Amino acid sequence: MGAPQSPRTTRVEARIAPDALAVVRRAAELQGRSVSDFLVTAALRDAQRTIEEAQILRLSVEEQRRFVEVLLNPPPLAPAMERALAQRKRLIEGAQ
Repeated sequence: MGAPQSPRTTRVEARIAPDALAVVRRAAELQGRSVSDFLVTAALRDAQRTIEEAQILRLSVEEQRRFVEVLLNPPPLAPAMERALAQRKRLIEGAQ
């Protein structure tokens, strides 16, 4: 078995329309970078933004206040939730 490839040498292939490639080439040229470097950097930046958007919850000031208010003063449980908790307790106690 050979040595594992470093991330910098892992190959990724993609198809791109000729007009889109022309735009990417021009942008890479303007930044003095290779097309490959330009694409990898752009893809990594977009991937990181996508992950951040999925993992970070952003709330307005009013939403933050409401969130804290509900945490500090939770509303009473709905009857169905009270029944579910009681059933769960019975199941746990019965399993012991």
